[in-house]
Amino acid sequence: MTDIQVSEVAAVAASGSPNVPAIELDGVVKEYLSHGEVVQAVKGVTLTIAEGEFFSLLGPSGCGKTTTMRMIAGFEDPSRGSVRLHGQDVTNVPPNKRDVNMVFQSYALFPHMSVWENVAFGLRRKQVPAAEIKRRVGEMLEIVDLTGREKRRPREMSGGQQQRVALARALVNRPRALLLDEPLGALDLKLRQAMQIELKRIQREVGITFVYVTHDQSEALTMSDRIAVMNDGLVEQLAPPREIYERPATTFVAGFIGTSNLLNGTIDSVASGRALFKLGEGDHVLVAGDSHRAGDPIAVTVRPEKITISTEEPAGDVSVVRGTVSEVVYLGLYNSYAVRLADGAEVTVFQQNALDSSTTAERGDTVWLSWQPQHSYAIGS
Repeated sequence: MTDIQVSEVAAVAASGSPNVPAIELDGVVKEYLSHGEVVQAVKGVTLTIAEGEFFSLLGPSGCGKTTTMRMIAGFEDPSRGSVRLHGQDVTNVPPNKRDVNMVFQSYALFPHMSVWENVAFGLRRKQVPAAEIKRRVGEMLEIVDLTGREKRRPREMSGGQQQRVALARALVNRPRALLLDEPLGALDLKLRQAMQIELKRIQREVGITFVYVTHDQSEALTMSDRIAVMNDGLVEQLAPPREIYERPATTFVAGFIGTSNLLNGTIDSVASGRALFKLGEGDHVLVAGDSHRAGDPIAVTVRPEKITISTEEPAGDVSVVRGTVSEVVYLGLYNSYAVRLADGAEVTVFQQNALDSSTTAERGDTVWLSWQPQHSYAIGS
């Protein structure tokens, strides 16, 4: 595809004012009546999605993420609140009148149609001239790397290729936003990982706003510009992937995104911009920051890869706790250690495997765990 053609596709996505968000939800609530009781699936979600952003709604099953997306698409009506697309209130506008398209996990391709016919279907329904259909379908198949497979039927293609056909069919209509509901869930792990990279490439190339629903943390972290982590109908944290991972706002986010260790205590002292609390005899945790006070309860999270495990007591201005290795799991690139502390808490440690494995701790060993103060991140409830 030429640079001019790519620019033309992207220009359609960016045709609105750059200062107007692509999608806005304002206090959106969705209630259902279940066995005579009112159940809130979404509890007052307010968020803004920028033009051209790859935005993910992430959370466990039943958290309200798919219901939130369906309200953006118009398949569900909010019980309260409003939905705006590119500055226009579309709360009561039907789905076919909203300038968004949706891609489902099932792909929903027409099995009797070829790849070319599947992608051209929407344009034909809109009675786009034949020459324009040919040009736009050809361009879109090139973007999703399916050139040369135009005559194949869906059953003759792999799951990843079928997913690309579904994407091309949605994007060829040049929607202002594309909504994707767990689109990679039916693929095997290796193909799913490859398609994550492909989806991000396609999104950058066409410049269209993508809203992506998933329960898979690695998918959201890999592809997203920002992530809204949802739990029980609420957004617990909305931030870029690195901030979500490194600075979780709540214990739920810390536990749901990757693997995290949660340590609770009471601050013993504060000095030189650092708080200290003890976990046991000779054990202490340092937390960077001067907003803490002695006597305050505190909960901190520390990621497993930030921790150093050693059979010798570490020195230096670091957090230090001692425990016993209760489990060692070999995972190829790294070992995963479960270390039980004196108070019964269990800490997970990831240690990358090196050429020299002589320092590897074994089950039953007494070990010291240490990490830098800035890696003890204080979190809310």
